[in-house]
Amino acid sequence: MTLEEIPVTTIHGESTTFGELADGRLALVVNVASRCGLAPQYEQLEALQKAYADRGFTVIGFPSNQFLQELSTEEAVAEYCSTTWGVTFPMAEKVRVNGRNAHPLYQELTGTPDVDGKKGRITWNFEKFLVSPSGEVKRFSPQTKPDAPEVVEAIEAWLPGE
Repeated sequence: MTLEEIPVTTIHGESTTFGELADGRLALVVNVASRCGLAPQYEQLEALQKAYADRGFTVIGFPSNQFLQELSTEEAVAEYCSTTWGVTFPMAEKVRVNGRNAHPLYQELTGTPDVDGKKGRITWNFEKFLVSPSGEVKRFSPQTKPDAPEVVEAIEAWLPGE
């Protein structure tokens, strides 16, 4: 199964695939959590969404309570993201990102090493995977802000010119 074929359920309960959600765009996949100290990254993620959406880019949020910092329901997560951070990018239902029951997308993505060569388990909320339409993946740590130079440079390098 390719990344594009992996089933995903949206935060609103609609069945789709990762490919349909990304819709041929460069996608920044992020495991998010509303009660995390890194939650202000939502603001930077939304800024990236607004800045690059017209050039074929999208953020896709995957809420996860794996680190015990996410709200209890998809409805609560959707409301929090919308009212607190003005999130407009697509969001999936809550998923597990580690272990035997990890979402199939995360089972695939965690095989990608980060800049330090680390691959495997998600270490914390807001770990980022930049996924090109052709399936290439770059991984960034939770502490790397979405608007960090290395993330923006990777987005710019993979997007078509203006």
